[in-house]
Amino acid sequence: MAEEQQLRLDLDELRHLESIAKRPRVLSLLSSEIRDLDAKLSRVTAVTAAARQAAVAAEKVPVNVDAVNRSYVTLGSFSWDQDNDKIKIYISIEDAEQEKVDTVFKPMSVDMKFHDIHGKNYRFAIPKLNKEILPEKCKLVVKPNKVIVTLVKASKGNWLDLHLKEDKLKPNLDKEKDPMAGIMDLMKNMYEEGDDEMKRTIAKAWSDARSGKTADPLKSYP
Repeated sequence: MAEEQQLRLDLDELRHLESIAKRPRVLSLLSSEIRDLDAKLSRVTAVTAAARQAAVAAEKVPVNVDAVNRSYVTLGSFSWDQDNDKIKIYISIEDAEQEKVDTVFKPMSVDMKFHDIHGKNYRFAIPKLNKEILPEKCKLVVKPNKVIVTLVKASKGNWLDLHLKEDKLKPNLDKEKDPMAGIMDLMKNMYEEGDDEMKRTIAKAWSDARSGKTADPLKSYP
């Protein structure tokens, strides 16, 4: 605001000087300076107005403190079934209200929040679905003692599980990595998840490889 006032005062004085100037060169210099200051004043005025509008808009936006500090109880009791086209999830929860449920469907995830049920908030989420769904076709229906969620499959077929389960025994065969890296990862996973006999066998293979008895760490594996 102070800069804007100073620019206006400078312009007033320059225009006064322009009105009493006689020599063409002086008039040209004053006119050029007036144009520059006038353009600068327009920019400053626009910025000031935008800042004022932003401040007013920010004051009008309500801050939901309860939403920020809200905590949720995880819902773990559910069942599900499927056909070729869709999945149905049945979540056990009583006295939920449709208008107090926030649902977010994404191609590979589901997140549902149930608010203000006898003073508590509940949440059911699947962060990584087994396969893709069509979010725009999915829906949630609230019943007196349960909630039914319908997920429409992006491609027809049978799901082995709702959750995506990464196969730890699948070696990482990134083309840019050392070709042996995938085998090493595989052996590490087999060692971590294997029984005592498997661990002894793999440990012996590693020991032989390090001592130079064999160049292939899988050579001694039956």
